[in-house]
Amino acid sequence: MTLFKFLNIILLSVFLIGCGSNSDQKSKDFSLQTNAQKKVINNSLELILSINNKKGHTIDSVVYSLNGKQIEATHSLESAKLGKNLIQATVFFNGEFQYISETISILNGTLPKVYQFTLLNEYPHDISSYTQGLEFYNGELYESTGQYGQSKLRKVNYKTGEVLKNVDLSPNFFGEGLSILNDNIYQLTWQQKVGFVYDVNTLEKKSTFKYNQSKEGWGLCNDGQMLYKSDGTENIWILDPVTLEEKGNIQAYTNKGKIIGLNELEWIDGKIYANRYQKNGVAIINPNNGAIEGVIDFSSLRKKVKQHPDLDVLNGIAFNPETETIFVTGKNWDKLFEVKIDLQ
Repeated sequence: MTLFKFLNIILLSVFLIGCGSNSDQKSKDFSLQTNAQKKVINNSLELILSINNKKGHTIDSVVYSLNGKQIEATHSLESAKLGKNLIQATVFFNGEFQYISETISILNGTLPKVYQFTLLNEYPHDISSYTQGLEFYNGELYESTGQYGQSKLRKVNYKTGEVLKNVDLSPNFFGEGLSILNDNIYQLTWQQKVGFVYDVNTLEKKSTFKYNQSKEGWGLCNDGQMLYKSDGTENIWILDPVTLEEKGNIQAYTNKGKIIGLNELEWIDGKIYANRYQKNGVAIINPNNGAIEGVIDFSSLRKKVKQHPDLDVLNGIAFNPETETIFVTGKNWDKLFEVKIDLQ
């Protein structure tokens, strides 16, 4: 490298750093102002942005963005994703520019509705099953169970409780949620950051996949095209069913704040139904923005199962398209319940 080229590179680097205006001194010139009170706003309002010009610079223009997408200074939040969102502004002034950013939380503008259910039938269920995932596929019920040394993948006759096929997981894996798409069963494990793919017809393991940003494996469902994965936080991750890469996420929020502990998931009529860990209820979530639009209290069902020392919470929810009814059970429950949700 010649001395001339070397000096050019040094000068170019200095120029880029200067134009970026990222020094401590420049960072004090502007601040981003919003109408989010204490950095919280609900999606029924418009987001209003402005720049506090502390040094009185002549501002040429300002470009605003929400999660990387350009927006106007006044922006409707009606279709925005709930949860933590990144607002950025690029201020152009005196031939320079400066980036400013701020994180705000967007809440749902309406209260979740409380729905009732009608109990239709009760069926036997293996009381030793620590149920994690439950799903119908082509009229057959599949179940994933947890606990180290006891985790399984099963095909079950839901009317009799008979186990038709069974696969035991290695003792070092704690089984979690499952979902079935295109003749593939996807099964999660808890803290091992790995999932399994099986052939739905034989239950033979075809491959494994690793988690990306998601912290753990909890629940899983699909919309016929993509997979949706919970990890115990407020996040529901959207996975490509071929590469199993996390393509994005939604955050589950009410009008008050985030809801964590989302566990078993089920896709029903365009919504995500989610068990909440240590709660005997289900949240109905809008998959477009993460809004919890409704809740169903199933606590009465726990009183209908055998009471014993290992009895745990409600977990396991499956929609049967043939009957258009929902089946729910729990961890170490001796019954599987068929219910109809009263959505009126």
